Amino acid sequence: MPTTQPRRSSRTGGERFAVRDPATGETFEDAPDQRPDELDAVVGRAEEAWRGWRADPAARATALLAAADADIAPLLTREQGKPLAESYAEIARTAARLRYFAELAPGPGPQPIMDGRPVRGEIRWRPLGPVAAIVPWNFPLQLASAKFAPALAAGNTVVLKPSPFTPLATRLLVSVVSTALPEDVLTVVTGHEPLGARLASHPGIRHVTFTGSVPTGRAVARGAAASLGRVTLELGGNDAAILLEDVDVERIADRLFWAAFRNCGQVCMAVKRVYAPARLHSDVVEALARRAKTAVVGPGLDPGTQLGPVNNGPQLARVEGYTARAVADGARVVTGGHRLDRPGHFYAPTILADVPPDSPVVTEEQFGPVLPVLPYGSLDEAVEAANDTGFGLGGSVWGTDLDRAGAVADRLECGTAWINHHAELSLAQPFAGIKDSGVGVAGGLWGLYGNLRPFVVHRPEAA
Repeated sequence: MPTTQPRRSSRTGGERFAVRDPATGETFEDAPDQRPDELDAVVGRAEEAWRGWRADPAARATALLAAADADIAPLLTREQGKPLAESYAEIARTAARLRYFAELAPGPGPQPIMDGRPVRGEIRWRPLGPVAAIVPWNFPLQLASAKFAPALAAGNTVVLKPSPFTPLATRLLVSVVSTALPEDVLTVVTGHEPLGARLASHPGIRHVTFTGSVPTGRAVARGAAASLGRVTLELGGNDAAILLEDVDVERIADRLFWAAFRNCGQVCMAVKRVYAPARLHSDVVEALARRAKTAVVGPGLDPGTQLGPVNNGPQLARVEGYTARAVADGARVVTGGHRLDRPGHFYAPTILADVPPDSPVVTEEQFGPVLPVLPYGSLDEAVEAANDTGFGLGGSVWGTDLDRAGAVADRLECGTAWINHHAELSLAQPFAGIKDSGVGVAGGLWGLYGNLRPFVVHRPEAA
């Protein structure tokens, strides 16, 4: 399977690596393959830029607003694979996030400490310094902005590293944002490992914010610990959807299907497992399978495409492996279950039934267009199964009685629970996982405070 490989470019000099279109598997552009030893200079310049940036709160809102109208959607589709409509939606979400944090800049003002003593205390919030933002390939712009927007609004500088599978749209976004910023306040570095590991462990970085896999997240935390840097880690999920006995299957089937298959299932908060009452199980399987069979799969730039390709060869192999293992374990492929016979990384949207609950496609994060549907006998059994995972990002409950659904949602062990929908977030709400799904909080004021530290001043009250 094609992978990104370094090569030398005659246009710019220096090592570069190929960027491939997942709809064709062919190279269409390249990006700088920067060396880990280049980071000392990059971080040093970010440290120097921070000295002025932290003292200029008025510039922060201006800079974030300046980037809000960039049109990067076609390039995003070309390198990531998602349908063009989804790329435009990602751009819109990115712009909305930049505007949101522009309104919060320059951050919270001084806050008095009221403790009854004859001493006036005041909390003042200060930026941390250079921040490392390490971003995966599934939502490269949205996740980049989720990291650099609050960091910049708080008065930090940012060194941003996108995935080598999706470096181009991120570089373009940063170039637009940087036109409104002082030099080196926001820098992007691209390349292969150990570039990210070196960035996470760099002694000049004061906060590492990372989205990716659990093993890599643990490595990032170990690296940051060497300099006692702060970490915010979003490490994926294995979200369960529990359908209650009173659910109207046909009414919710479209929402449930796209909650699992949007962006070809490559969403950390996607529905990864469905638990249906035993008497409704076949109806749920049939309803989801019909939608999987009729979903239009194709290149993201084709106007009619609903599902694009899996982003890269290694991820496609993971999806294939999980499906094959499930079948070997006794699962039944209701529809899909195979790679499509065309160039690129296309995999047929797949619904699985009769899946053993200990199969990896149930217990792990498949991160692709494959969905197991499992029956349950009692509601307690369903809740126990939903919570029986090392992940704890999100979950959802689907039913007609909203009070009952809400009571079941309260029992889910995760950071966010939805009722009759899934994976919808407000920019103003906190976003955090539990267990292996992460450390720290993003989103809203919580995301801003995650990029600040308290500084307390005490002084006697005036005589």
